[in-house]
Amino acid sequence: MTIQEIQAEIVDEFSMFDDWMQRYEYMIELGKSLPLINEKYKTDDNIIKGCQSKVWVHAEMKDDKIEFTADSDAIITKGIIAILIRAFSGQHPKDIIDAGTGFIDEIGLKEHLSPTRANGLVSMIKQLKMYAIAYQTQLN
Repeated sequence: MTIQEIQAEIVDEFSMFDDWMQRYEYMIELGKSLPLINEKYKTDDNIIKGCQSKVWVHAEMKDDKIEFTADSDAIITKGIIAILIRAFSGQHPKDIIDAGTGFIDEIGLKEHLSPTRANGLVSMIKQLKMYAIAYQTQLN
């Protein structure tokens, strides 16, 4: 599936819920299904700066696609990174770089986060794209 198809699927899933409590519960469930980062990658180098809670992300290339794994010490934040990883993991670096993040606004995520969590969300997206830029540079 393309990033756009995955993002559309996420928007559809979130539109099934009537209120934000249900959406938070769903995000928590998504966080539980997150492909967990290997403990050896839970280092300061892999912590996303700008997040209130700790979020570790590891990226590696497999068959010209980036595979992301992550973890967080906060359940909502774990759900947020799970959504992003679902959208971007297993994709080519260039596709990640070029991908929009409008689906975040479509599901209403940013407006329902505290300012510090919203900043953390932006930092997570930025970090995933930075990994993609680094890997794309290696491919060229």
